[in-house]
Amino acid sequence: MAMSRRRAARGFTLIELMVGIAVMAMLALMSWQGLDGMMRVQTYNRERGDAVQTLQTTLAQWGADLDATVVMPQIQPIAWNGQVLRLTRRGADGTQPVLYVVAWAMSADTASPTGLRWRRWQSGAVATRADWQRAWVQADAWAQGSNETLRGAEVDLMPLANWQLQYFRGAAWTDAASGPNAVGGLGTGMPDGVRLVLNLPAGAGLSGLVTRDWIRPTVAVPKT
Repeated sequence: MAMSRRRAARGFTLIELMVGIAVMAMLALMSWQGLDGMMRVQTYNRERGDAVQTLQTTLAQWGADLDATVVMPQIQPIAWNGQVLRLTRRGADGTQPVLYVVAWAMSADTASPTGLRWRRWQSGAVATRADWQRAWVQADAWAQGSNETLRGAEVDLMPLANWQLQYFRGAAWTDAASGPNAVGGLGTGMPDGVRLVLNLPAGAGLSGLVTRDWIRPTVAVPKT
């Protein structure tokens, strides 16, 4: 009887302790993996949400620039050379008789997954043709990176792998780098439509191709 009580009070054996410690370690590891997975999902959702918001804001600005583009004598409304798109647009405040030159281009950025980022540049207010000509040349110089002082007027937008433009002319989409609106010309009109194709790189919250079509508001839609 006394021997039974001593045997019951002797506690856990070394093997039993090792098994218990191993089980607790496995439970702790499983808990950590679950927590790590939840944190990864939250991070992914946050990055994707930020990327979606950035894309929406960028495309809204893109559409606003095209909507505000003006066609005037002795002024180029639009020009695309395969690297930079330049536009002449009116100001957001329609009561002010001034214009602005805006440019969209892709340039180097070490923080981007591809080392490239889409950027937008805007000139100061343009009131004369001489001012416009100066701003038009500056927009091209900014895109080429030949004038560092112009970078103060640029806005970083989003990482890109590449981008393409097409114009809607003659009832068909054609390469924007060819035709009368490619490099532009005085008196050149706006195309009936502009198709933007963005190639978003992996690792930037969003990836793949994004296509955005803009149609000139004054385009007459043929009746069927």
